[in-house]
Amino acid sequence: MDITAGGAHSACITTNGELYTWGKGRYGRLGHGDSEDQSRPKLLEALKGYRVVDVACGSGDAQTLCITDDDSVWSWGDGDYGKLGRGGSDGCKVPMKVEALQSLGVLKVECGSQFSVALTKSGAVYTWGKGDYHRLGHGTDDHVRRPRRVTALQGKKVIDVACGSLHCVACTETGEVFTWGDNDEGQLGDGTTNAIQRPRLVTALTGKKINRVACGSAHSLAWSTHKPVSAGRLPTSVPMEYNHLQGFDMSVLRNRLVLLHHFSELFCPCIPMIHLQESGRDQMKEDVSTGLDALRGILVSSAKEAAFRKVVQATMVRDKQHGPVIELNRIQVKRSRVKGGFAGPDGLKSVFGQMSQRLSLLTSESLMLPHRVWKVKFVGEGVDDCGGGYSESIVEMCEELQNGSVPLLIVTPNGRDESGANRDCFLLNPMLHQPVYQNMFKFLGILIGIAIRSGSPLSLNIAEPSWKQLAGMPLGISDMPEIDKDFVPGLMCIREMDDEALRGAEMPFSIPSATGQEIHLSHKYTRITPENRVEYVKLAMDHRLHEFDEQVRFVREGMARVVPVPLLSLFTGYELETMVCGSQDIPLSLLKSVATYKGIEPSSPLVQWFWEVMDEFTNAERSLFLRFVWGRTRLPRTIADFRGRDFVLQVLDKYNPADNFLPESYTCFFLLKMPRYSCRNVLREKLKYAVHFCKSIDTDDYARVALTGDTLDEDTPEASEVHQMDSMESEGEIVDSDAS
Repeated sequence: MDITAGGAHSACITTNGELYTWGKGRYGRLGHGDSEDQSRPKLLEALKGYRVVDVACGSGDAQTLCITDDDSVWSWGDGDYGKLGRGGSDGCKVPMKVEALQSLGVLKVECGSQFSVALTKSGAVYTWGKGDYHRLGHGTDDHVRRPRRVTALQGKKVIDVACGSLHCVACTETGEVFTWGDNDEGQLGDGTTNAIQRPRLVTALTGKKINRVACGSAHSLAWSTHKPVSAGRLPTSVPMEYNHLQGFDMSVLRNRLVLLHHFSELFCPCIPMIHLQESGRDQMKEDVSTGLDALRGILVSSAKEAAFRKVVQATMVRDKQHGPVIELNRIQVKRSRVKGGFAGPDGLKSVFGQMSQRLSLLTSESLMLPHRVWKVKFVGEGVDDCGGGYSESIVEMCEELQNGSVPLLIVTPNGRDESGANRDCFLLNPMLHQPVYQNMFKFLGILIGIAIRSGSPLSLNIAEPSWKQLAGMPLGISDMPEIDKDFVPGLMCIREMDDEALRGAEMPFSIPSATGQEIHLSHKYTRITPENRVEYVKLAMDHRLHEFDEQVRFVREGMARVVPVPLLSLFTGYELETMVCGSQDIPLSLLKSVATYKGIEPSSPLVQWFWEVMDEFTNAERSLFLRFVWGRTRLPRTIADFRGRDFVLQVLDKYNPADNFLPESYTCFFLLKMPRYSCRNVLREKLKYAVHFCKSIDTDDYARVALTGDTLDEDTPEASEVHQMDSMESEGEIVDSDAS
């Protein structure tokens, strides 16, 4: 009737419900009362009189589980980490009942490496045993010695479950598939190799109507009964937004797209065999001649990024929780910053400046971490950084780069003149050459590299021509209007001006830099004349096209400490910007897809109110919300880039009256704790106040200031981050520390 195999033993159930086991007998895993190996199937005498309906075999120091038709679950074999489910770590050599599962209607059991899983008729999933690599799905790596329900799947009716050595897969009656646990071989199906703490939807299988799952040691399978449907017909004409493609036959365009995808799938796996190296200005033309530069716009982005990620993942350091502890003083920034000026000499007292002076602390090993490259200790702020302080420090530095605290970035000439494109964007400051600034540019490159490696976006509004250069692309004349719309027309006017008018104008042989400062282009000439106008135009254009080269070189030098910069030669500037900064839009659908709930059902009115309010928020307010709850201002681009991190919405009943309290955020854990508000309007008022006015991290001042009517207490509410998360409830919920 059924047969199953573990790491070194096997079991089968006959049509009349008898159980046979054979293979390695160590620790009593065969259930015959001894540890002897069996080379042939042997009837399990201890279960005579019972009808066995399901059986599972583990791997390693293995256990065996089975279900009998009287609604009992039995376990035997090695008992380490409590994987037999009886509350201790003692093993046994004959089947014994798992009392905690009695009468729950268990219809399937599974065994992984040092842990066990059970699925009930009601669709509930229970796990127990060893907890590291988050294989149990409870959000922690704690060992669990009795069956505990996987709360993240509450509200879902699971119809099948399977487990590998260190991971689990479950599918629901609606055809959804959820995975959790270790992911070093990509077995969780989210496109990464990062472990996932709690069950997460596999978006790649959305709509496939999966009804059965299975696992090998480090791979997963899913079956679908959903018949393929037609993807629909091609449109009869090219949509108007694709103006350059007008006039082409639709079938030609389709075939071209298929060709580009096929070419990308063939070429990108070969990238490691191509000798790519960092190119200087003199090598740029040689690179173009090899044809590699031309591939930027031909290779499909997803294929390029997959090849790039594979190289990055291969160099990831995973055996450390965080890099060096770095002390930063945010309080001194405001004190030292003169109105409208830098934070201290050369901006060195800014958070960015403080970090750039500590580059020596950032070792190659720490820069290869998938997250928390450093651990922050904010001077005068009571926070134990579990990830929130690190994120906050990066957000703070991005703000400083763009608010004038440090001089590394300048507004585009279009921004200064309030005309043309990219008025709200920044460029690298081409006038900074001193060693202190070289160091700062290198650290900016490190920040960019960290964003690429970790998948955590930076909130930097840098003009696209700068991203082109950072990707190794040369600037062209067509890039100039993007940052200075009057530059090229001005040169055209000089080139075509009447000789007499040019002499009468007595224009200096100089050009304004991107900063607005005059740059003399030659020692030979002081004025532009009809005789030297051609040379002037050439020198002026050459200066502008290469004005930022030195600064770009230092930024790329910093990037090279974190990611393989030569591989960026296959990306366009826009693609690099997207990798670093993500999307400025904050789609709620993406946030919802990683949301889990504690203390409340997803279908409850309070949860619906919350998402309705979030839907009403402007993009700027959603950015403030992310900073409040996660210490970041942008979402990762894809669900894979969340790297197993869930957004947790927890509702507590300890606030009384609930309408007088603000929400709390735990940025280290991407956690929002919310009172049980009485109506949607109250929720909107409190949440909006919190995201706009509660920004500092301090464990002594929680965001619990009561709002009575429209009157505020004298103390300003502060956003809080937990000082220690060492107290855990029995179900794995985070509870307040003593500091709260």
